[in-house]
Amino acid sequence: MAMMTDKTALVIGGAKGIGLAIARRLAEEGAHVFLTGRSADEVDAAAAAIGGAATGIVADASVAADLARAVRAVTDRHERIDALVLNAGISEAATVEEEDATFFDRHFAINVRGALFGLQAALGAMRAGSAVVLVGSIADQIGTPGRGAYSATKAALRSYARTWTSELAPRGIRVNVVSPGPTDTAMMAAASQELRDAIMARIPLGRMARPEEVAAATAFLLSDAASYIAGAELCVDGGLAQV
Repeated sequence: MAMMTDKTALVIGGAKGIGLAIARRLAEEGAHVFLTGRSADEVDAAAAAIGGAATGIVADASVAADLARAVRAVTDRHERIDALVLNAGISEAATVEEEDATFFDRHFAINVRGALFGLQAALGAMRAGSAVVLVGSIADQIGTPGRGAYSATKAALRSYARTWTSELAPRGIRVNVVSPGPTDTAMMAAASQELRDAIMARIPLGRMARPEEVAAATAFLLSDAASYIAGAELCVDGGLAQV
């Protein structure tokens, strides 16, 4: 039997890249998947690509009212949310001297506030046995010049996952983090070959992750196969931050 048969999943930030790969994998594992994104065209295309097991919702993860509306769209059709993926995020470059308040606020609004209020909105529909996965990054462990705000948001998610585990475990809700390393998404495909080669030279397995590999790890953490895993960070990075 598929890992997510008859379960309902909500993927915040599921219209493209890793989020879309996660939404597709959960649907393949038997879940009905609701996915969100800010662009109606991207949301519609993502849902169509997955097929009848997916429903798209246009929502801005930085707006709490949008997140609450997305949850209502799920509960209007299903009684509960069994699997919640908090994936919405941005990553822009700025050094410590270049960061301004707008840059800082934009990163924390989408990457951190979106996760917090996304979880808050969904909790009323989550029951014992449900699970949450935050999509972090190995950036929470390393210092990459020009990515301070992004890395700080991912470190914040890792910290929240520990606290949320302590708070929600008595209710039977598990919280974990999946942290990709460099992943071969459209954003990375736009990088120069020189940069791609330099990145891959640092990875023990010698290549970037495929989005489907991050999705497989996420599906595992959300499934009953991971029923005794809570508060953990699963790094899908080819060993980059591990050795």
